[in-house]
Amino acid sequence: MSEKRVQGLAYECVKCGAKVASEELDLRGGGVKCTICGYRVLKKIRPPVVKRLTAK
Repeated sequence: MSEKRVQGLAYECVKCGAKVASEELDLRGGGVKCTICGYRVLKKIRPPVVKRLTAK
């Protein structure tokens, strides 16, 4: 698996788990494709922000 740090909007390949930056997708012509294995299913990585709500 690819373990490099990705800044900004990032996607994760469903098949191999590689992290792909949106800038890399734009450089490759804007197509949705993993840069490691070539699989075409990517999911957006959620930011590690936890929302705190007060219960009334």
